[in-house]
Amino acid sequence: MTSPKTVLITGTSSGIGLAAAVAAARAGWTTIATMRNTGKAEALLQAAAEHGVADRIQVKRLDVVDPESIAACVDEVIAEHGRLDALVNNAGAAKIGTIEMMSVEDVRAAMEVNFFGVVATTRAALPHLRASRGRVITVTSVGGVVGQPFNEAYCAAKFAVEGFMESLAPLAATVGVDVTVIEPGAVASEFVANQSLDIPALLDAAGPYAPALDAYIARTRDAFAGAQTPTEAAAPIIDALTCDRPAFRIQTSQWARDFVATTLADLDGSAVQNLTNTWIR
Repeated sequence: MTSPKTVLITGTSSGIGLAAAVAAARAGWTTIATMRNTGKAEALLQAAAEHGVADRIQVKRLDVVDPESIAACVDEVIAEHGRLDALVNNAGAAKIGTIEMMSVEDVRAAMEVNFFGVVATTRAALPHLRASRGRVITVTSVGGVVGQPFNEAYCAAKFAVEGFMESLAPLAATVGVDVTVIEPGAVASEFVANQSLDIPALLDAAGPYAPALDAYIARTRDAFAGAQTPTEAAAPIIDALTCDRPAFRIQTSQWARDFVATTLADLDGSAVQNLTNTWIR
């Protein structure tokens, strides 16, 4: 009897990662659900139990900014399951602010989590994915295609991820590994809540950018009022995990498709600039 395929998913304590872990288990995959702090696994384990898939989900610690943690987790998966068929890079952290309101260290920290963490985890998984002819699926963002005000650090990291994966994809294909990026728009999850934003303090510190920040916050609140649920945003991840030939770039909603089309068909950049200027005026 063929053993179930094994998928490792990062950042599964909440939001898209949690939903993807449960959905992957429901699709029959042995799911290694990783998070930086396994003490936050209760919501995931409860959801798995409610869907009858607790026996297919194994929680492990993996901190994407800690190379030793990544190596230990991947080694454990291979030792315990003998294979790794897919990696879903989902862990990430938002960062709101413009460069005069942030330190360079803040930007470096955002890059560590959102870009170098993806690079390091992918690098550790690739030898095993070559052996299984598996897949790398990475959750980026529409912010990895369209630069957005007050998101310089976050969008820079997500742009870097998109460039990294777009460059890796044809090479990985020569050794049997499919590479896909998933681009969600607004998702109603703890991702934004976890920033613990003090809006009045941000506005007080914004100096000459305060009017623009106030307009941006109002626009963003409106956008999240119509946000996808994590389950809806995770569905394309499972499609990419299970279909015969996943596309390289997949958006999670029609809104996201229309939004990223703004720049993918924008040869001189004016369409994106005209769009994002309306967010802050």
